[in-house]
Amino acid sequence: ALESIDFKNALEQFQNLVEKMIIQKTKESSGLYTKDGDEIDYDKFYTTTRTLFGPAVKDQNIQAFFRKIMSNPDERPEWPEIFGCFTGERDGMSSPSEESMVLLVSEKQQITHSVVKRKDIIKGIVKVPLLHLTITASQRGVLTVFNKQCRVYVIYVKIDTAWITGCDYLPNLKYVVAVTESTIILWDYKSKESKSDGFVIKPMKNCLLCVCTVTVADNLAKDTILMGDYKGYVYLLTITSDDFIMKQSKTGKVSQFKVLDSESFDIPKRKLHDDWVGKIKYFPALKRFGSCSTDNINSFVLDDIKRLEDQLPVKEFSVPKGVNAFTYCGKAKVIVTGG
Repeated sequence: ALESIDFKNALEQFQNLVEKMIIQKTKESSGLYTKDGDEIDYDKFYTTTRTLFGPAVKDQNIQAFFRKIMSNPDERPEWPEIFGCFTGERDGMSSPSEESMVLLVSEKQQITHSVVKRKDIIKGIVKVPLLHLTITASQRGVLTVFNKQCRVYVIYVKIDTAWITGCDYLPNLKYVVAVTESTIILWDYKSKESKSDGFVIKPMKNCLLCVCTVTVADNLAKDTILMGDYKGYVYLLTITSDDFIMKQSKTGKVSQFKVLDSESFDIPKRKLHDDWVGKIKYFPALKRFGSCSTDNINSFVLDDIKRLEDQLPVKEFSVPKGVNAFTYCGKAKVIVTGG
């Protein structure tokens, strides 16, 4: 592979080449350009690019880059496009193991299985790296699990007028968890007896807007989840395998799921925001959870989950107009918020 210092030098030369092409094209459009020996045509552009980057670039990407500059020099393409980044179609002749010498571009795979119905939208998508699973939840109740071979486990949850607002995976119990405005759905997607094997915890008094799993090191038969609602409360709920047997409601079933009475669970909650909780996430590396809101004062909270069971002060940050999204980068040791 190209050494970083060589690549930096090659990139500078490539960008100078592009600048010369843009100046040339601009002068041609205004009628001020006079052809000379320094004219850059496609053959010269192709040869120079190949000399700079070698086999790391493909012919079709060089052609596409050149066409973009010639057709509209004011909207110059970004340099990663020369390596095939941001292009819409993958070269049908390329090998799945083929790698760029400069940038590693992940291969795309289209899943033809429809995971939503008409006028439905995806409200949550979660990756489970250890199990190679991808989980999606649609607003109108379609829960889908894709495995590494893109095999699909899918179920339609009849949730009446309530909409699903978020989803996650319970690694110890091996269930998919999803929240609606008034219920918590636990789906055993592996069950071979029935595609509708699962539980619903109800009723939840406040409208739930988001959910996440608290990932811990132990392998006990229990999982803990965090949830946020429209009044700014954050909830802490621990579920064990025994709960599925001991806490079933006498009312039987709702839709295809057995009912668990929410009153039988100890669900600590604490008001952390003065507006909707837009997102909640647990960071195992920090042993902290984060929650955000459009609240101007308590926009972002980052603290231990024990703060949900006591009343000690929490670490909170004020951001004008609030926070809609956030993430943590362990390598850089920074948290980034978006408002």
